[in-house]
Amino acid sequence: GQPINCVLVQAKTEISRELYLGLVVDRSSRKIAIMASSEGGMDIEEVAAKSPDKIFTFIIDPVMGLQDYQARSVSYALGLDNNQQGQLINLLKGLYQLFLDKDLSLIEINPLIIDNKNNLLCLDAKISVDDNALYRQTNLEEWRDPTQEDEKETIAKRYDLNYITLNGNIACMVNGAGLAMATMDIIKLYGGEPANFLDVGGGATADRVYEAFKLIVSDTNVEAILVNIFGGIVRCDLIAEGIIKAVKEVGVKVPIVVRLEGTNVEQGKAILAESKLTITTADDLADAANKVVAAAKGDH
Repeated sequence: GQPINCVLVQAKTEISRELYLGLVVDRSSRKIAIMASSEGGMDIEEVAAKSPDKIFTFIIDPVMGLQDYQARSVSYALGLDNNQQGQLINLLKGLYQLFLDKDLSLIEINPLIIDNKNNLLCLDAKISVDDNALYRQTNLEEWRDPTQEDEKETIAKRYDLNYITLNGNIACMVNGAGLAMATMDIIKLYGGEPANFLDVGGGATADRVYEAFKLIVSDTNVEAILVNIFGGIVRCDLIAEGIIKAVKEVGVKVPIVVRLEGTNVEQGKAILAESKLTITTADDLADAANKVVAAAKGDH
């Protein structure tokens, strides 16, 4: 569970109908989309699986903005009367402007209800902000509550590391988001389970590698570590030095498999071999995945 720092007290509301209303960035059209459903009060994913015909989507043109006819179409889809239609138009206009002004990636009202006086009320809501835009949304950044976030992910942000905790036992340290995804995929292909997503960035430094290792070993579920670095911008020999420093100073106790490729790769491998540390090197990604999965199972 999460610590509770504040409580919202809401008056009891009589509910006649429960609806769903959301605004989200539609990746396929690269536009903001309105999603609406007459099946509110439950997970929209469940509605999509069981009754996809009850979910209505309306794409907003970024040049034209939200049009009245689109808002009316949403109200028709939800089966609202004339009075409720006017309320919904005003609500949608406000939500759309909020979405733009605050750099949001999601607004979800679930349920949007019709009360016993025949009025629309937003009974519960969720808002997601684009992290990349927080630098210009300082008022929203001030509301951030680190106690509600994963502690390791909060620490990672401090050192410009992209870290997400997962449920597996094989930790990954990779430079580049695409390579990190491919690394997790191949770990699963060879029968393992990733413990995290960790992208140290294309310009990874020895210090960043050190901080990444500290994050990894703080996860008690980790039983093996796979380091997969492509030395394009960064040199493999510098990364190798950072790995050795981290292993010595952090006190890594689990098996480590390292796959280096790119600039100064032979020097990097030589540095790892001469370190006298129990670090296993791999020739390619498939070899690395095979070795780290075996190590996590105790076959080392």
